[in-house]
Amino acid sequence: MNNKNSILKYSLANGLLTCFYVILVALLISNAQYIFGKGPDSALIPMAMLLLFVFSALLCSLLVLGRPIMWYLDGQKKEALVLLGYTTLTLFVVMIFVFVVLYFVNFM
Repeated sequence: MNNKNSILKYSLANGLLTCFYVILVALLISNAQYIFGKGPDSALIPMAMLLLFVFSALLCSLLVLGRPIMWYLDGQKKEALVLLGYTTLTLFVVMIFVFVVLYFVNFM
């Protein structure tokens, strides 16, 4: 059985790693022209963006749902749901923080 401290550590790690990955992707997208230059229009750009989208969905799913699904299938249903809830809460808190920062940056 997993105790509450380990569940909190896993949820914080999962949520913060997901946020870190989102930050990296946002930086990549916002600086893509500087990184890759302005090349000719081709099918490579939509392909790259779709592959990034699919990879992002997979990675974020693994980070958020991977351990809860494993625990759930191992019979630790309550712990799995608590971990999923705490991870969701972590992501929600970070999202609210980002929106508050955006508000103060744009309106102050």
